[in-house]
Amino acid sequence: MSKRLTRPMGVALASAMMMMFASAQAPPKVFGDYLKLDAMTKGEVVIVMPPREISKYVAKVEEAAEAKPEWFKEFSSKAKPGVPLPFHENLGLTKEEYAKYLELWDQRKMQPVPKGEVAIRLEQAKEGQWTVRVSGLGTPISLLRYHAKTDEVQSTNGMMKRLEDIDADARSILGAWTGHEWRFQDESILGKTKENFAIGKLADGKTGLLIYRLQEVSTTGRLLYDKSLVIRFALPAS
Repeated sequence: MSKRLTRPMGVALASAMMMMFASAQAPPKVFGDYLKLDAMTKGEVVIVMPPREISKYVAKVEEAAEAKPEWFKEFSSKAKPGVPLPFHENLGLTKEEYAKYLELWDQRKMQPVPKGEVAIRLEQAKEGQWTVRVSGLGTPISLLRYHAKTDEVQSTNGMMKRLEDIDADARSILGAWTGHEWRFQDESILGKTKENFAIGKLADGKTGLLIYRLQEVSTTGRLLYDKSLVIRFALPAS
């Protein structure tokens, strides 16, 4: 082949490669702090399980809540979300029982679910848009797309708005952890839909978290659908 033909082809190839690298962007900090771009990370779906002995104390609180539903609703609405309710005699527990309840709660552990192994990969969908691909049980997260310009996460339901950053209490269900969260909410004649997505890390600084939840409630308050996912994974070495 003559130089007259090969040189323009080489220039064109080099130009195409330069355009490809130029279009690649560093991932936004809300994801880049936890995942490396285009790198596969192993994770697992987990559930939080306290010791079985806690069930008898939970049953007493549930019984007390049924006896005084209006009081319980108001009391729980004022409490810090995601952590055990503060002590009150109306909870149906003595102070000694409440202390034992907290002791057992503090022994909760994350346990992997059967067939819960997943692969996680942060990808750039297009300029300014990012996706966290998750295999297996974590597939619902793969349907989300982050828009860097608006700091929103798009789902099949609509746009999820950014909430305040998370700095969870050590007694929250997942323990102490920090991260970022987005939420979609909608209410219609059919009921209410709430969808949440969060990414963060545990206080140990070594474990990352992906959290997803989709809830649908009827106009009468009946829970129609509730899908929750908690995925933990090892953070990449810095």
